[in-house]
Amino acid sequence: GSGLARTGGDACSAAPKALAWWEGAPGAGMSRRSKLVLGLSVVLTAVTVAGVHLNQRQDRQRLRDGVIRDIERQNRKKENIRLLGEQIILTEQLEAEREKMLLAKDLKKHDLK
Repeated sequence: GSGLARTGGDACSAAPKALAWWEGAPGAGMSRRSKLVLGLSVVLTAVTVAGVHLNQRQDRQRLRDGVIRDIERQNRKKENIRLLGEQIILTEQLEAEREKMLLAKDLKKHDLK
């Protein structure tokens, strides 16, 4: 049978015995010091686990933010390259117009002589 049958107790008398170790009953098993160490260990473990989860969450958010910043940076670079291309075309057009004006001015000078 069960352990209760051997000791002669029933389920009602077993519950107080199960909690007796925590209440510090004589011969219950754990000293106050042992309970304190166990309690501190449980608290430190819980704090460590919570800290690791929080740290992982922050790391994931930083990674997401980094990806978004990279996409924005790539878009700015594409826009800057496009604007640079427009500037090059405009500069070439301006230089061509200037050349035409200088040629026209030189022709007028030669015609006047």
